[in-house]
Amino acid sequence: MGSENRKGLILAIASSAFIGASFILKKKGLKRAANHGTRAGVGGYTYLLEPLWWAGLVTMIVGEIANFVAYIYAPAVLVTPLGALSIIVSAVLAHFLLRERLQKMGILGCISCIVGSIVIVIHAPQEHTPNSIEEIWDLATQPVFLAYAAATVSAVLALILHFEPRYGQTNMLVYLGICSLMGSLTVMSIKAIGIAIKLTLDGISQIAYPQTWFFVTVAAICVITQLNYLNKALDTFNAAIVSPVYYVMFTTLTLVASIIMFKDWYGQDASSIVSEICGFIIVLSGTIILHATREQEQSNMQGSLKWFMSEDSMKGLEDEHLILINGSDYVEH
Repeated sequence: MGSENRKGLILAIASSAFIGASFILKKKGLKRAANHGTRAGVGGYTYLLEPLWWAGLVTMIVGEIANFVAYIYAPAVLVTPLGALSIIVSAVLAHFLLRERLQKMGILGCISCIVGSIVIVIHAPQEHTPNSIEEIWDLATQPVFLAYAAATVSAVLALILHFEPRYGQTNMLVYLGICSLMGSLTVMSIKAIGIAIKLTLDGISQIAYPQTWFFVTVAAICVITQLNYLNKALDTFNAAIVSPVYYVMFTTLTLVASIIMFKDWYGQDASSIVSEICGFIIVLSGTIILHATREQEQSNMQGSLKWFMSEDSMKGLEDEHLILINGSDYVEH
């Protein structure tokens, strides 16, 4: 593995560690805030006074910055699948710090993610870093990638204008399709911006080139669109289902875009390419197993203790109260 890939690998792993830890820190902060005021889930903002929540936010920002820089040094084929490691970090920390038990299938999911990641790292292609923003522009305007970008934008417009009004509230693939398609263009733009920043810091300024600002504009539009429809998906559908499906779609489309634009597989033999694909499939399988296991555990916890109480058994069912105890939460309807 070359020095550039090694830097990208270290940054990608560090990013996953920070992002995975950030979820746990923020969750602990939210739990503490719920004990002293109104919960965030019902409109409270007490968590803003919790240092743990802020620590989680800062940790997430550091992780995202590390992920951004990782794309400068390593190909998306290497960096993007390693994002699954954040799920492992989150699951392991939740097991020890939040007492959310990691079951045997969850451990299998973790092992699958690690094995798949190792396979990808071993067979990852060397990064060919462009020497100028103009060189990146040449890659972005090659006919094959232009065809991909045109097909992506057309599909997004069709999903937004035709499918969302009809099927958006019943089929999560509409929202996730928009997010994933735009996400693949987001990563390509961010990678171009990152390389431009690196070259500028090395003394070869790329600020005056209009191509640099074109990529900045595209990235901004894509990120805003992506976040908007991801929020709609999370608000409409079960997050435990949305997360793995989005990860699979986003990662797959990002890898396709990177392979087309940056020619990640150029010069690799067939066995290395097949090994990378197998590693990617193993990571995806592990991710799905982990999410499925955690969703099952949450369902078991929520249904662990329910009973009905009545002030007067002769008053009928309308006077009964359902009490649900789940961890530290107490809700009475």
